[in-house]
Amino acid sequence: MTEITNFRGESSPQDTRDHTEASVDGLIVRVGERVREARQRRGIPRRVLSEMSGVSPRYLAQLEAGEGNISIGLLQRVAVALDHRIEWLVGEDDPWTSDAVRVADLFRVANADVQQAALRILSPEPAEALRAKRVCLVGLRGAGKSTLGARLGDEMDVPFVELNAEIEEQSGMPVSEVMALYGQEGYRKLEAQAVSRVIATHETMILAVAGGIVAEPETYNTLLGHFHTIWLRASPAEHMERVRAQGDERPMAGNPEAMEQLKSILTSREALYGKALAQFDTSGLSEDEAFARLKDLVVDRGFLSA
Repeated sequence: MTEITNFRGESSPQDTRDHTEASVDGLIVRVGERVREARQRRGIPRRVLSEMSGVSPRYLAQLEAGEGNISIGLLQRVAVALDHRIEWLVGEDDPWTSDAVRVADLFRVANADVQQAALRILSPEPAEALRAKRVCLVGLRGAGKSTLGARLGDEMDVPFVELNAEIEEQSGMPVSEVMALYGQEGYRKLEAQAVSRVIATHETMILAVAGGIVAEPETYNTLLGHFHTIWLRASPAEHMERVRAQGDERPMAGNPEAMEQLKSILTSREALYGKALAQFDTSGLSEDEAFARLKDLVVDRGFLSA
């Protein structure tokens, strides 16, 4: 899909849909070609593959011709029958000729020492150098990212940036309008571009990001690699209370199950937030207490200089 660079330019919703359809069509053709080549390399007739996978011969014929919009479940059956990984069938790299695919396969089965050695070779710059003096605050809304981040920036004379503000500057419209017009996919593209931009323009900074960024693997891994990440956490009740104290009644209005949904989100993202270099629980703390402890954390860990 064409990269979204400025929603005020010539790109339109129809252009985006056209690019999406072209991307989908290309994927279907690519999958069909991969399945056909894998079957032929193994010398398996289509009828036999049908019996092995439980996918009908007619469906397989359509798939190989680039005409079958196969479901993920059925494609997994075909992949298993061909003794292939499903990503080999859908990825852009050719699994039979790509060095990247071969390296990934070798890395996957290597022991921990070999994996670490490979990572050092492929990424020779130390992690600390990549992260420089950038701090990123992650966590759900209501944890204190904006309030504490802004205070920390003022106290330590470090630029404080909210990623959504960067997205709004890039798109020329509020995030709510971006979401309404272009959906989650358009927002995520701008989010990834904003992360790359702040990395390129700031060696020292404090960044606050939206809570859902952790669900976008590539963008979140970029954050983890280029920022000293801190998970600001709080109890579900305090998350909700703080959001309502900001004058936003949406989390509770007309939704008696809001608290259970919030708990479910926290549970589902806990492992992702847990990848941060540090965690800081703001539950039960006043703003001044939380700020003092956060400042101590970033200084003691060497994320920023006092």
